[in-house]
Amino acid sequence: MYQVIARKYRPQTFAELVGQEHVRATLENAIRQGRIAHGYIFSGQRGTGKTTVARILARCLNCVQGPTVTPCGACASCVEIAAGNAVDVIEIDAASNRGINEMRELRENVRYRPARDRYKVFIIDEAHQITTEAFNALLKTLEEPPQWVVFVLCTTEAHKIPATIASRCQHFSFRALGFEEILERLEWICSREGIEADPEALAVLAQAGDGSLRDSLSALDQAIACCGGRLEAAAVRELLGMFSIEALEQVTQALAASDSRRMLEVVHELVRNGRHLQHFCRELARYFRNLLVTKVAGDNPRLVAASAGQRARLRQIAAGFSEEDLTRYLQLTLDLYRDLQFSFDPRLHMELGLIRLVEAGRLTPIEEVLASLEPGATAAPASSPPAPATPAGDLRQRLHAAALELGLTFTADALLHCEIREIGSDLEVRAPKEFAAVLKGAELEKAVRKAFGRARRIRVVLSGSPPPAAAPAAANTAQDVEARERALANPAVKRFLEIFPDAEIRGVRDLKE
Repeated sequence: MYQVIARKYRPQTFAELVGQEHVRATLENAIRQGRIAHGYIFSGQRGTGKTTVARILARCLNCVQGPTVTPCGACASCVEIAAGNAVDVIEIDAASNRGINEMRELRENVRYRPARDRYKVFIIDEAHQITTEAFNALLKTLEEPPQWVVFVLCTTEAHKIPATIASRCQHFSFRALGFEEILERLEWICSREGIEADPEALAVLAQAGDGSLRDSLSALDQAIACCGGRLEAAAVRELLGMFSIEALEQVTQALAASDSRRMLEVVHELVRNGRHLQHFCRELARYFRNLLVTKVAGDNPRLVAASAGQRARLRQIAAGFSEEDLTRYLQLTLDLYRDLQFSFDPRLHMELGLIRLVEAGRLTPIEEVLASLEPGATAAPASSPPAPATPAGDLRQRLHAAALELGLTFTADALLHCEIREIGSDLEVRAPKEFAAVLKGAELEKAVRKAFGRARRIRVVLSGSPPPAAAPAAANTAQDVEARERALANPAVKRFLEIFPDAEIRGVRDLKE
């Protein structure tokens, strides 16, 4: 019967283990020194070797030559543990055996000595799914088990293990495997299996695992079943639904050309070919991340999971963009990915999101805008008179007319009894108390938006109430007035206010003081 690659090449000793050097070294030293703990927690993402290491530990403890860090692999204990049918190594799936009754049975089983081996090893997989009551039932046994018992709790969510349990165990955190480690293992297995695979195809398989060796090996099994003894990158990508750098590069080419139409064509091709838009968006976010990391850290294989040829191509593409641009594109793509999860029309959201990328690339950096304010830059003449302020009466008439046009008769009547003035970019409305309910509703905001073509911040001050605190922009002393006038007369300040008409000067400080 055929055995899948992930099981066929499962490590049987610490020497065969891929990665996790910190775990291997600690356990080997503990075995050599005879310092075997009664409880261990192995945590980490899926496919990183937690259950495999638990089985290796059981072999090391129960080998006839042991405890030893190099089990013989030939005795009955070693053979049965490798096959998963050792009588004294009990593997429990906590996802389906998570209740208090199962833990009570386990507690009763702990009391009896091993049938044959040196230790009775309990490997509990997905331990975080055990119920609180079941953990409580196990607590006393885990704290003071018989000398022949070893517990190994494997979990992908260590934070769900109760502190009372975790404090009684040694905790080992399994890290995600590096791209180069997975790639090297894939190459070795392909050589053993007689499979010809080009480097790009193996790189795609390594990327598919996303740090999980088991996932990459499962993808390799699937690719061999599909393509036979010769694996090519294009066929493997098609099989796994992944996108090549060339496909993703269409987006950066459109960004470099500031071409919104091309972005629409990208989406059209994806829809026409039946590709999953959210999957493409996820790959696009990873692509921008790799471009950003390449821009910041250079060609570093530890930081970018890609083959040498792909990293060279990423380096060329990243050279055409700034760090600020790539950061902005990555954030917008992540936002788009989130929106697509709840979209009623994924194509519409995808088109809008990609066009936003183009628009973001057209933004002028604030540094360039500020640089244009330096002496010598084009600016308004210093002698140009400031724009005349709008008289308070005109403001009331504009708001009154806008309210009437919108049919807000109560608001319009209240405005006739108000004193209205501009303070910076704000509007201050002083009104009698009886109009408080009318002027604090949404109708006044509608009238302001209608009168001025945009929303403005509104302060409503009721007569009889204490006067409002002085606005930050207001000048309260002769010295403040003089400083403010000097600031407003500065050509750079004038230029800035022209470029940003909604800007407001909230305070002036003399740097010499």
